[in-house]
Amino acid sequence: MRIVITEFISLDGVVQAPGGPEEDIDGGFAHGGWSHPFFDPEVMGIAFDDVLNKAGALLFGRRTWQTMAAAWPERAGDPFADRMNAVPKYVVSATLRDDELTWTNTTRIPGDQAVARIRELHEGAGGDLVVMGSPTLVRTLLPEGMVDELRLMIEPVLLGGGKTIFPDDGALRTLELVSTVTSATGVIVCTYRPVAGG
Repeated sequence: MRIVITEFISLDGVVQAPGGPEEDIDGGFAHGGWSHPFFDPEVMGIAFDDVLNKAGALLFGRRTWQTMAAAWPERAGDPFADRMNAVPKYVVSATLRDDELTWTNTTRIPGDQAVARIRELHEGAGGDLVVMGSPTLVRTLLPEGMVDELRLMIEPVLLGGGKTIFPDDGALRTLELVSTVTSATGVIVCTYRPVAGG
């Protein structure tokens, strides 16, 4: 399974709380919901449909999973929501209990087994293993060399700080730009893949 990361991201590299004001206020983050003014269904909606249609499963960190689990089940009847609800899901968490996995088709991966279990999924057959949001998880996967594609929706806004997906370990990682599409709202949807040995 290819591991594909898809993110709303600001020009200064922030991915924290794109969906709503209370989504993630860690560190005093005050700009929750910042991505809404820039959403363009013609470009960004198509990009999300493409990612989801190729997904064999979704992979989340705990906080992102909890946000999604609270939102998508009640949207049943919409084709995108129905696909989100039906596709197998994995959540990495050291704290969630199995009886809290209320979103259908969710399997918990214990936090201390995350890299090993995700590596097993990565080496298995199936569609893409898609990560949405989940910055802590992405910062774990990138140094492990387990990210096959980054699909970044780069939005024309500076947020002045917040959570990022990029590791700060000093390592050089070269990527290839595979495609780019610009929306009417100024969002650039860029697809990157790691360069072998880069």
